[in-house]
Amino acid sequence: METILNPWPWYVSGPLIALIMALLLYFGKTFGMSSNLRTMCSAFGADKFSDFFKFDWKAQKWNLTVVLGAIVGGFIAVNFLSNETPTDLNSKTINELQAMGFETPGATLVPSELYNLEALSSVPGLLILIIGGLLVGFGTRYAGGCTSGHAITGLSSLQRPSLIAVIGFFIGGLVMTNFILPLIF
Repeated sequence: METILNPWPWYVSGPLIALIMALLLYFGKTFGMSSNLRTMCSAFGADKFSDFFKFDWKAQKWNLTVVLGAIVGGFIAVNFLSNETPTDLNSKTINELQAMGFETPGATLVPSELYNLEALSSVPGLLILIIGGLLVGFGTRYAGGCTSGHAITGLSSLQRPSLIAVIGFFIGGLVMTNFILPLIF
């Protein structure tokens, strides 16, 4: 059985996130992947297709360094800074996932039944990709930001709308995990 590479412990990642947030707040910037991706889409010409992308992206080009940093940082973390300790999943969780058709829950970081090229050719895989992508995109736009923006930036600056959004994200995740995903699989 292949082992899962766990994330860094809270006492390493937490202070690093706090340090980044303090620097962003000091320089008057906010963090959120949806604003970074909006900048990237605008830079690549999406403003020709949608008014949402019509803004001065050059004034926010620093967002592109965040996207690049997320990609490079993710590569470095997985390939050079991860540990070999396997994730200890609850036996009830393993049984529930196996009952839904997941062959080896916990054997990989993400389930191969959802995250591989073959999943794209299945009806459940396409449903999750298309409907889920539309809902995430709509929700991000409607909530005025994504999970990272609201949960990290919004909560750290004590914004009530971010607290409401984060509560909604958790409720949506619980509904998806406990009610919708079992219907699909």
